Amino acid sequence: MRIPLSWLREFAQVPAGATAEDVMADLVKVGFEEEAVHRPTDALRGPVVVGQVLSLVKEPQSNGKTINWCQVRVVPEGQEQTLTGKGIDPSGVQGIVCGAHNFVEGDKVVVTLPGAVLPGDFHISARKTYGHMSAGMIASVRELGIGEDHDGILVLSRIGLDPEIGTDAMELLGLYDQAAEINVTPDRGYAFSIRGVAREYAHATGTEFTDPASKVNAPAVLSGGYGVKINDDAPIYGKPGCDRFVARTVRGVDATRPTPPWMTSRLRLAGIRSISLPVDISNYVMLELGQPLHFYDQDKLSGDIVVRRAVAGEKLTTLDGKERSLDAEDLLITDASGPIGVAGVMGGASTEVSDATTAVLIEAAHFEEVSIARSRRRHKLPSEASKRFERGVDWQVANVAAQRAVDLLVELAGGTADEAGTDVGTSPDPVTIALPAEFPAARIGIDFTEEQIVTSLEDLGAVLEKTGAGWTVTAPSWRNDLETKEDLSEEVARLVGYDQIPATLPVAPPGRGLTRVQQQRRRLVQALADAGLTEVLAYPFVSKAANDTFGVAEEGAPRTAVKLANPISEEHGYLRTSVLPGLLEVAKRNHSRGFRDLAVFEAGMVFLPGDTLGTPTIPPLGVKPSDEVLDALYDGVPDQPLHVAAVLTGHDSPAAAGHTPRLWDWADALDIARLAGDVLGVELVVTQGRHQAFHPGRAAQLSLRSGEVVGYAGELHPKLLAAHDVPARSVALELNADALFEAAADVVVARHISTFPVATQDVALVVPQDVPADDVLAALREGAGELLEDVALFDVYAGKGIEDGKKSLAFGLRFRATDRTLTADEASEARERAVATAAERFGAVQR
Repeated sequence: MRIPLSWLREFAQVPAGATAEDVMADLVKVGFEEEAVHRPTDALRGPVVVGQVLSLVKEPQSNGKTINWCQVRVVPEGQEQTLTGKGIDPSGVQGIVCGAHNFVEGDKVVVTLPGAVLPGDFHISARKTYGHMSAGMIASVRELGIGEDHDGILVLSRIGLDPEIGTDAMELLGLYDQAAEINVTPDRGYAFSIRGVAREYAHATGTEFTDPASKVNAPAVLSGGYGVKINDDAPIYGKPGCDRFVARTVRGVDATRPTPPWMTSRLRLAGIRSISLPVDISNYVMLELGQPLHFYDQDKLSGDIVVRRAVAGEKLTTLDGKERSLDAEDLLITDASGPIGVAGVMGGASTEVSDATTAVLIEAAHFEEVSIARSRRRHKLPSEASKRFERGVDWQVANVAAQRAVDLLVELAGGTADEAGTDVGTSPDPVTIALPAEFPAARIGIDFTEEQIVTSLEDLGAVLEKTGAGWTVTAPSWRNDLETKEDLSEEVARLVGYDQIPATLPVAPPGRGLTRVQQQRRRLVQALADAGLTEVLAYPFVSKAANDTFGVAEEGAPRTAVKLANPISEEHGYLRTSVLPGLLEVAKRNHSRGFRDLAVFEAGMVFLPGDTLGTPTIPPLGVKPSDEVLDALYDGVPDQPLHVAAVLTGHDSPAAAGHTPRLWDWADALDIARLAGDVLGVELVVTQGRHQAFHPGRAAQLSLRSGEVVGYAGELHPKLLAAHDVPARSVALELNADALFEAAADVVVARHISTFPVATQDVALVVPQDVPADDVLAALREGAGELLEDVALFDVYAGKGIEDGKKSLAFGLRFRATDRTLTADEASEARERAVATAAERFGAVQR
């Protein structure tokens, strides 16, 4: 909302020297946000004066143009020129070359003298052009920055002005005024008016406020006016779309009269373009009082006005010239010919006021917020009127705004007002709120006095009635956001001053903090980052093909996914069932930009729909759903477990002198998966795995001891890597983190660290080719007994010296006791027991 300061001063006591910055600083105190300052003098500087064209000589030029060589008086005849500067003639008559042809001798115009600066940092100086020394410029409204009209210069008589020669044109046109722009939150629609902002400024400064509505002498009762009927047979949520319609008629209007400069100046500073006198008056009243108006050419109306819902298939051509198909929820203004406007949003072209209009019917109605907001969004028709109606307009001000428009049309357009008028509708019940005396202090944390509470609420316009426990508060009609005692408490805090609220930190109750799962998630993410991986965030939207590939292990297996109703693109029309597609896109994008050595991971949710997805209907707004409805909503939400995944491409480190980087391989992916299990205290069982997204022979299935499969790790399928333009032999892993969190012990107990030395022994076993190395490793661990501290596979060999169908697995075994130094014989005996167990189960033979 832009607030011209001259306008604000009419209703609030703004100091004469206050700037827009000063006004915004005061309004910040009562909860508004600063936006910008609009000050014409930042771009336009004088001397800019009124001049009169004494002579005009047309001179054709060789380039085909005809210029006017003008003599323009800028000082009243017989007076001396008081302005000085290079190019300013002491005689008071300036010679000026002008290319416009819309003026004649005797016209009074705006002259920018040498030394002036126009918008765009255009400096005016005396210069020789077309064979003359031109000392100044006769300006158009566009050159002055006060409009877009560039058809010709500004002739002052055409806007109803006949000022004295030499008058300061900037003051005449209101260019010394300035506007403060503030951000108005959706719950404070009353502040979309000078009336509302002036009241808030008075609150902020403790000064007097004059309600502009009180300066309008509106009749208490209207009757006998134009016929209006309200017939809303399909109200939204049971609330009628229109509950008041005021109509007034002004006849004998001259719609071609110019809008006075004081009005155009204020409208311009408020961000609204001057169009015509009737339209400017409707906009002016809307900005002043906050009540949107609509003017109809009464001679174009057919029969009574009826406010009703649209019928399916109806169409309307709106003022912007577009034909719109109407929805059954749209609230319309109609007459016997059909729709003539979308209520509260935009009028129809068929009844538009034009230069030929002589009888104006003024509409000042009160429309329900939801109806207007839905129509505005449905038709993509934002307007100044809809912006106010969808936030709430004062029901009581409609007749006042209509009378204000009548007065201006009579004064400025020469009209005559009909005494008869129309005022139909039903007044809403006043909002009353019980406010316990102690509640504001308990809510805000300040011990408000009774005087502070009463004064603050009465300043708002509320009416208070004392009760035994506190007050019964009747909210003012312009504050539809005040509905509860909490709302009133916040208003008391706002007006007493937010700066009065002490800055105190709340004391956390004992035993609170991060939940177990939150701690586990942080520990897991931090461990992967510490291991050198980079965390990224990818879009959760993927293609159907990506879900089919990564969402299930076996190709062609049944899979369900959530399809988006409004996807950002058809290629990403589903919610992901795996994190890996997004990581591959990240890898692909980085590779295309030259970053080929990557180790990235993401911890994010996947979306796994069950048998029920969504609900048949959506609960209505404005009504709290029942427990049964909420349960149904939750049942329709897909399961969303947290998955953690990683993709590794290229080398594990940069190349350097004396260092050859190593390519990532399947073992690295497996190590990262094991790291995830270790930091959570969960043992992962590694077996040979098969997944359509991974290499057929280089993938591991990761399970819990219970047998539940929680993920896969290994080398990605070569065809998949080629399709994504990612280097061959890239590896990846994905784990169901929620399953790991659930399997983890509440407390991870650290193992005792022995201070005695370790005894290491290696063993190479020949086993059948189809025996998984992990099964052999488990047999060794079991057979070695409690002295075995660790066992790891460090070599797999098949070839010369090994029978066909067999392979050699080399393991390193670490033995240690907690109470003594082991002898070589003790370590060897434990190793032999381990080998014997492997031989018994798999026929393993030592090499």
